[in-house]
Amino acid sequence: MAGKISFPVGVLFSGSGSYAQPARQGFRGAMTAIAHINASRRFPFNLQAHHFDPAGEADRYASLCRQLIRERDVRHVVGCTTSWSRKEAIPVVEKLDALLWYPCVYEGFEVSENLIYVAACANQHLVPLLDYIAPRFGSRAMLVGANYIWGWENNRIARDILHRSGGEVLGERFVSIGDTDIDHLIDEVREKRPDFILNNLIGPSSYAFLRAYQALGEADDRFRPEKCPIISCNLYEGEITGLGHAAAGHFTVSCYFRTLQSPENDSFLKTLAALDPGAIVDAFYAQAFSAVVMIAEAIMRCGSDDADLVRGALRGQSVDTPLGAISVDRWTNHVELPAHIGRARADGSFEIVKRSHEAIAPDPFLTSTPLVRPLGRDEVRPELRVVK
Repeated sequence: MAGKISFPVGVLFSGSGSYAQPARQGFRGAMTAIAHINASRRFPFNLQAHHFDPAGEADRYASLCRQLIRERDVRHVVGCTTSWSRKEAIPVVEKLDALLWYPCVYEGFEVSENLIYVAACANQHLVPLLDYIAPRFGSRAMLVGANYIWGWENNRIARDILHRSGGEVLGERFVSIGDTDIDHLIDEVREKRPDFILNNLIGPSSYAFLRAYQALGEADDRFRPEKCPIISCNLYEGEITGLGHAAAGHFTVSCYFRTLQSPENDSFLKTLAALDPGAIVDAFYAQAFSAVVMIAEAIMRCGSDDADLVRGALRGQSVDTPLGAISVDRWTNHVELPAHIGRARADGSFEIVKRSHEAIAPDPFLTSTPLVRPLGRDEVRPELRVVK
């Protein structure tokens, strides 16, 4: 619309590298949300996207974030896909008084006045996932992860919970981000025969592990997903669509699944049918979309894109997003989110096996979340439908 004021928004996602697939989902969600805001008559302004692509190189995030703020006059940056890249950008936004809107799940143990966490921390993903899985399958776990902070911290938290609660960690192994040579992981799983495997791998490593585990299950019925599942906190529709039967039957926890039945999701999917009809919508996409909506709503409330004013306009006041009505916690800059449990289907969708009807308050430092959990196994294993 002619005459509208325009506010610049930085979009910082990689189009290549080891975690390119989820990063592309974040990029697409953010850009579609900007188009949605600009097409709406409700907002008396436009958002102008400025996208920089770090190409999966962690040491480029700080310089590109600095360039967005200094050269493009950006006060808000939506982006980063890994904790490594996020931690590179944080000192920049803190020094230059901008806000980084981080739309990906992460391990917790972090707070910044210049960062809004628009996705789950460990008490909103890993803890409820273990609460669901262990009583149904058993509490003897194998932990695998990417050899960096996401894998280290999530495995550490899982190990702590299992040990405190009477469970057992049979093995813990890491591989470099992007490494697909994972036969040694499969060999150890075959040898130790856990009740479940916690998968904190990323991108191609995770895909290779799932495919190899499918072959193991075909050779030995003990390792089929209905008996010994792989469970993940960061594996969504955008990735399992290309995995087919390799992902089918395994479990993911998320604040969003495309198959959720809710007025918010129905409205969201109708919006996307017009704006981005080919999208494979998942949590990465929805969280990045929600971050942009939150920016726009806050600018609408305070009349400015000033970082302090925008942050103040959101704290304690809810915003309607595809994730539901969410608000920013005034102490941690995290948001309250539900934790739904989904079981993957071969068609790339999820069957929601446990729906969370209440949002979980963020507890990034696990100061109020009990680490002793009720992990006792049910006497009779529930019958699970085998997805074919």
